[in-house]
Amino acid sequence: MEEHLTVGRVAELAGVSVRTLHHYDGIGLVRPSARSTAGYRAYSAADVERLREVLGYRRLGFGLREIAELVDDPATDAAAHLRRLRGLLMEQRDRTTAMVRAIDAELEARALGIRTTPEEQLKVFGAQLYDTIGSAYPATRRTEPRIAARVWEALGDARTVLNVGAGTGSYEPPDREVTAVEPSAVMRAQRPAGAARCVAAAAESLPFEDGSFDAAMAFSTVHHWQDPIAGLREMRRVARRVVVFTYDAGTPGTGGGLERFWLTRDYLPEFAELLVDWPSLADLAGAVGGRAEPVLVPWDCADGFFEAHWRRPEAYLDEEVRRAVSVWTRVGSEAERRAVDRLREDLSSGRWTERNRDLAALEAAELGLRLIVA
Repeated sequence: MEEHLTVGRVAELAGVSVRTLHHYDGIGLVRPSARSTAGYRAYSAADVERLREVLGYRRLGFGLREIAELVDDPATDAAAHLRRLRGLLMEQRDRTTAMVRAIDAELEARALGIRTTPEEQLKVFGAQLYDTIGSAYPATRRTEPRIAARVWEALGDARTVLNVGAGTGSYEPPDREVTAVEPSAVMRAQRPAGAARCVAAAAESLPFEDGSFDAAMAFSTVHHWQDPIAGLREMRRVARRVVVFTYDAGTPGTGGGLERFWLTRDYLPEFAELLVDWPSLADLAGAVGGRAEPVLVPWDCADGFFEAHWRRPEAYLDEEVRRAVSVWTRVGSEAERRAVDRLREDLSSGRWTERNRDLAALEAAELGLRLIVA
């Protein structure tokens, strides 16, 4: 990039009009702070960085006043803005995917002569990720007692526990005073009677005072957060002990989770794209000052999370099993269809068995799941 960019060059690169840039300048949103060799006002590298953030938020539908507050926040650096923008874009993609699925379902119904109700027609515009996957949770997502024992042991002597991204509450310890945090109304609605009280909030902005809890836990939820590092730091702020169940893809070529699990290695390479810019395990552990321990997945795992059926490949052919796992929604219907069709063919021909015959002797597998304890 040139050291300084003229207004015209910035407009050309950014795909906006010079008039738009002049408007941003006029309201103080992005002002070119440098001068070209000819004496004209120009954009410095810092100005371009700010403009990138402004345009990113603008194209996500934020108003200019909201954007000004976001980019002027002294506590948020460029990397944090990028992580936030990426999270918002992923959320937007998830909503779009959910809407496409809802529209496809209505088109199929109409082709069969079935008319959807007005309520069903409007629900397509409220489709969220958990509106798509959440309804399948009770059938396939249950507490795996061997993994739960690890989590509860890591909580130590904590009496009060905050469960962040709690979902339906599968792994909440029954012998502690639990407060749950869950942003999804769909998931909150499926919490069983008698479950811990649940607060509607996001991990990145927990509505509690410093040190409010003995421990804070998060189970298989960090990958849904817009800013994982900020969320983990919030957990550390409100609790003296932190326990997080998460995933470590590992460095490519070193036999990490991506390469150990046959499903992502042989059938769903798109999974790797979901981890682009994902914080390293060291960064996640460092955010809470903790250590990471491997968690093996038993072959008969009761909880139907993504890796659970590593020795039961036929399960991934089941639509109900896939709908309760966000990975399938996030990679998109085309990738899902291709992976499932190829897996079905390989199971039928015996290729899968031949390729993975060593798995039959394993009682548990190391697939990149980790427990961070601080």
